[in-house]
Amino acid sequence: MSTKDRIREKYNETQRKILYHLKSGIKTGKSYFKSKYIAKDLGLSPKEVGINLAILSEICDELDITRWSYSNSTTWRVTSRAS
Repeated sequence: MSTKDRIREKYNETQRKILYHLKSGIKTGKSYFKSKYIAKDLGLSPKEVGINLAILSEICDELDITRWSYSNSTTWRVTSRAS
């Protein structure tokens, strides 16, 4: 089963959007993401992003997602997990 198929099965639509956004950012060298900027880029509310990132931090096998700090918006540290 391909990675895209596993993602489709395991996560809801909002979580998939967030994961693709995070993975794209990681490919360009980013490791820190603010909820409010993810929300703006994806057309979601910051609260919706925060709730789903908290869920993803527990269930996501592909990325290591950690709540990093709070300053005007929650910042998340995201890295790829070693396979």
